[in-house]
Amino acid sequence: MKRTRSLPAYLLAAAVAFSCNKTATQETAAAAAQTVESLAIEKAILEDQQNFYYTNFKEYPQNDPSLPIGVFDSGTGGLTILDALVNYDQFNNQSKAAGADKEPDFSREKFIYLADQANMPYGNYYSANKSDLLVEHIIKDAQFLMASKYYTRSGEKSYQEDKQPVKAIVVACNTATAYGKEHIESFIKKTGIDLKVIGVIDAGAKGALEVFKKDENGTVGVFATVGTIASKGYEKTFLALKDKMGYTGNLQVVNQGGQGLAEAIDEEPDFIQRDAKAPRQNYRGPSLANADYQIDKTLLDVYNFNFDHQKMLCDSKNSDDCQVLQLNAPENYVRYHLVSMMEKLRKTPNAQPLKAVILGCTHYPYMTKDINQVLGELYNYKKNGQYVYRALMAQNVRLIDPAINVAAELHAYLKEKNLFNQQAKSLSSEFYISVPNLNNPSIKTDSVGRFTYDYKYGRNVGEIQEYVAVVPFSKKNIPVETLNRFKTSIPQTYKLIQNFHQANPKTATLTAEEKIN
Repeated sequence: MKRTRSLPAYLLAAAVAFSCNKTATQETAAAAAQTVESLAIEKAILEDQQNFYYTNFKEYPQNDPSLPIGVFDSGTGGLTILDALVNYDQFNNQSKAAGADKEPDFSREKFIYLADQANMPYGNYYSANKSDLLVEHIIKDAQFLMASKYYTRSGEKSYQEDKQPVKAIVVACNTATAYGKEHIESFIKKTGIDLKVIGVIDAGAKGALEVFKKDENGTVGVFATVGTIASKGYEKTFLALKDKMGYTGNLQVVNQGGQGLAEAIDEEPDFIQRDAKAPRQNYRGPSLANADYQIDKTLLDVYNFNFDHQKMLCDSKNSDDCQVLQLNAPENYVRYHLVSMMEKLRKTPNAQPLKAVILGCTHYPYMTKDINQVLGELYNYKKNGQYVYRALMAQNVRLIDPAINVAAELHAYLKEKNLFNQQAKSLSSEFYISVPNLNNPSIKTDSVGRFTYDYKYGRNVGEIQEYVAVVPFSKKNIPVETLNRFKTSIPQTYKLIQNFHQANPKTATLTAEEKIN
């Protein structure tokens, strides 16, 4: 069903219970969870029938096994979580008893995936003192999955209303889990429906703890977005779980905020520009002049950056003479951040050896090969004939992807509630992405059509409007480099995306050039 609507008006919030504590040294997820009554966006969804986001939950078909499973992330990184679900085979599909049967356990489930690409990276809202705005975005993500509206393409003034609601929500984003999972659960309670919300942090912490024996010493690295690190979600969850499960060893945590890595993976122009030949004015990643994420010239041989094909941008032909130095490839972001993490560990008194690294951002599993390579280089790195990091790390550091434990939790929930679908197939899955809403005159975009950085993080919570339009995945809104990565790193999920374009009427209006094949 198609609907045409005028530009949504601002909904001014009389009171917003959530606030960003700008005087605190650490704004944690617990502080973010102090929303007591309701956000302006919740009022718009639940009460304002003229608002685009209004949803009538009295008609919600809850506890219906035929409904799809909703999955969302701030970008395409969450597809690594979806891919784990698509390939998960730990149970018998008939009896649901433990034991693989060579048929994926969710093979008859339809998934609806949302990438909130226009508003990403979520991890930077914390540093911009806009965690309350982030919560608003996260509530909108959940509302999209539970509602029926979407646009067929960017710039359309008419929206469709034939998307199915979901029977469970997987928050395939660490930052959204840290800052928003409790808000989603609180919001869902207000709707009066019964809907499970599964996050990734508990799953990742549990997976890391399983690396250790009960009395073993060691360090766990948390490699995540700046926002996730600031929430201390992984550190608190890991240490609490350690005590709860009776681990007696000296287990420590070293945190590394991967500033710019997720953005580089998703080709965000403030952090990577593949056709650049020289340093850029709008660059926001680690550099020689970045006070928070400074490239240390004395560690250039340790970083071992790849300078080929403009993967590093320098203002001199000789890398040793650079006065301006910028990362311009995801692999170099990995190198910078892993060296920084090991330097933190090296300078920590009584540091225990690194034995596991939690990939605390769903984009990071795309870089597993590079991460393993750099960890291997650091293990073998010598200076003046001495190993610098070998005593501080295991020879084979385990990488922890929370996705498997997410799949196990989802399977247990569907089994408990008798919600397994017996009719659909994962091939019927649908994939959506947010883009700047070109029908909203207040938005500000850059030369490639994305929100400018200042506009993105300059907006205020409570100004309820359609900043974005949610449309199907297409070649118009996902770079070819990203699609090629999907094809090689998550092939089964890529097939689902292809099928969405080949067989689903929701993509019928896309041109041949826009379709993903």
